[in-house]
Amino acid sequence: MAAITPELVQRLLVAQFPQWADLPVTRVAHGGWDNRTFHLGAEMSVRLPSHEAYSAQVEKEQRWLPVLAGHVPLPIPQPLALGAPTDEFPRPWSIYRWLPGDLATTDRITDLDRFATDLAAFLRALYRADCTEGPPAGAHSHGRGGPVAQWDEQTRGAIAALVGEIDTDAALAAWETAGDATFAGDPVWVHGDVVSTNLLVTGGGLSGVIDFGCSAVGDPACDVPIAWTLFHGESRRVFRDALAVDDATWERGRGWALWKALIEMYRERAYETRGPAGWQRMGWRTDAKELVEDLLER
Repeated sequence: MAAITPELVQRLLVAQFPQWADLPVTRVAHGGWDNRTFHLGAEMSVRLPSHEAYSAQVEKEQRWLPVLAGHVPLPIPQPLALGAPTDEFPRPWSIYRWLPGDLATTDRITDLDRFATDLAAFLRALYRADCTEGPPAGAHSHGRGGPVAQWDEQTRGAIAALVGEIDTDAALAAWETAGDATFAGDPVWVHGDVVSTNLLVTGGGLSGVIDFGCSAVGDPACDVPIAWTLFHGESRRVFRDALAVDDATWERGRGWALWKALIEMYRERAYETRGPAGWQRMGWRTDAKELVEDLLER
């Protein structure tokens, strides 16, 4: 398969959407992991799955984003066209309306407490949307919306590999607490990947939410980890109060965050990665080791 480049995008546009083929195509600096994202002119974006495993997300977003847009209080991506697979690029791909804003790193947020309140309001609205026909958690959502216990073997393996670097007894206890906090509520729409780099800021405040590739219908606990990856201290308390989740959901959310932090910490030590570390790509406020330590505080 051809490399995903602006030149590839230009050829796909010429073949399938000639009305936009004369617009400039430029790579987005932070184009995501599941997809490669490009500016198309000034008002559109093009997203192409980076691997076959992410292809199912394309038609899911095309089908459901227009529906969800009517239920949430902030802009979300608006699909404009669905690109067909070709011999050169054998996966579906999408054209969207471009959403303005900067990625929500802590230095761009004016008031973290207000940001926490606004994000919680967005998620509560999403959870109220009718999910009757929505896709249940599965491979298309990379497990988001499903039980955190699906990562049990992977998490325990990471803990065992980090002996001497973290409090493994505390990590196991926290992980088992999360696994025991079973989901007993009604399934809801979840975003599935609520990280800073999927949140937009304009004028210091939350202005949009992007990348619903991991969205699904299921347990909302997978949306809670940002309580640790972005918020801390008072802003974390504000987020929890505004989100109004029960203790069990909070513990499962802690488990999701712990799983991700442990895996990132393990990868950093097991592999000599080049370029930004995973925690930087996701816009976490701190590195994986400090995040693990924060998650283990009670």
